[in-house]
Amino acid sequence: MNKILNSFLALGLSLLCQPLFAGADSEQLASVLAAQPEETQARYPYRHPQETLAFFGIEPGMTVVEALPGGGWYTKILLPYLGSDGQLIGADYARDMYPLFGFFSEEQLKAKDTWIEDFTADAKEWAGDNGARASAFVFGSMPDELKGTADAVLFIRALHNLARFEAEGGYLTAALSNAYDALKPGGIVGVVQHHARDGMSDDWASGRNGYLKRDFLVARMEEAGFEFVAASDINVNEKDQPTEEDIVWRLPPSLATSREDPELKAKMEAVGESNRITLKFRKP
Repeated sequence: MNKILNSFLALGLSLLCQPLFAGADSEQLASVLAAQPEETQARYPYRHPQETLAFFGIEPGMTVVEALPGGGWYTKILLPYLGSDGQLIGADYARDMYPLFGFFSEEQLKAKDTWIEDFTADAKEWAGDNGARASAFVFGSMPDELKGTADAVLFIRALHNLARFEAEGGYLTAALSNAYDALKPGGIVGVVQHHARDGMSDDWASGRNGYLKRDFLVARMEEAGFEFVAASDINVNEKDQPTEEDIVWRLPPSLATSREDPELKAKMEAVGESNRITLKFRKP
């Protein structure tokens, strides 16, 4: 009975998510998105940045923490959208987590020593004259001055590796603790994550294959002190039906398992990017 009740509650919250879009400046965001290069816009049908940022209620002038900004795909959208009154704070994985992947070269690992400075310099260039101010930190080492300053924290395809290596160093726990501390009361956490369906085994959906389950995400966020607000199907892709022999990186843009197999590559491209769950949480 409780499971049925919870399902209806979740459905109700999902149906209520449309009014939560109201805070976003849709025209400004659309203008920023239209100005992005073609290779960035090619991902819009799978990443839905307009709808995703609107669902999370991201507005110009906000202070936003972006987890694992990587090459800056979302960063280059957020900086001009947040504008000169806004601030973007990049948050990378802890330096000692990277060797656990097992494929980073010594040169790549060494580069992580200066990541904060490098990201901040890149972001300043991407922001131009009218973009948001930029700063950065690594999870597990958040400066005290950032506590209580953020309006939103975005974990966009960033939680699976934190979960994957949690046992080795408490990385997920540290990242969610930093997110909680960084946010103002009432601040939002936006999650977009490769979605493992309920029928998949917990071992397969541990993060090592890129996918996590909804129940796991909600439980960990609530354990960290956040309240669940709503879910959206914005980033659902029903064509992505992985078996427990699959990894998320078989799909675009990585195509890790088909680079030398044109036929398999075509099949993966026909699937598109991964099926993703989109969840919104709030700091009380």
